[in-house]
Amino acid sequence: MASKTMQKTLLGLETRYWEALKDKNIEGALELTTDPCVVVGAQGVGRVDTTTYEQMMRDSSWTIVDFKIGDDVQVEMLNRNAAVVAYTVHEDLTVDGEPLSLDAADSSTWVRSDGVWKCAMHTESVLGDPYGRSSERP
Repeated sequence: MASKTMQKTLLGLETRYWEALKDKNIEGALELTTDPCVVVGAQGVGRVDTTTYEQMMRDSSWTIVDFKIGDDVQVEMLNRNAAVVAYTVHEDLTVDGEPLSLDAADSSTWVRSDGVWKCAMHTESVLGDPYGRSSERP
């Protein structure tokens, strides 16, 4: 369990990361990211280095219009220099020019080196049926 101060610090870092993505602030996002960083989501598992991350951000077909991190934030300190942050998030996006809203469960693993926290792994799972069944079934 994290102290209130540490929980606030890590949630602040997570929010800064989201803001950097929303603002397409590549440098700001990279300041908060290890090299490489592991990313897990519906597209699979990847190890993303700085060059690949920059290219992904420049070539993205999505824009974050707005986001709201839920009140269900969980912070677990693994040791004094490593922590896991998990939460739900609502996202309003534009994807391939079309508006899209979704709710997801996200987690990040943060590591501190030389007094600086960086995200070493991030996961996102779109909320819905745990077996991936479509809600449009007959």
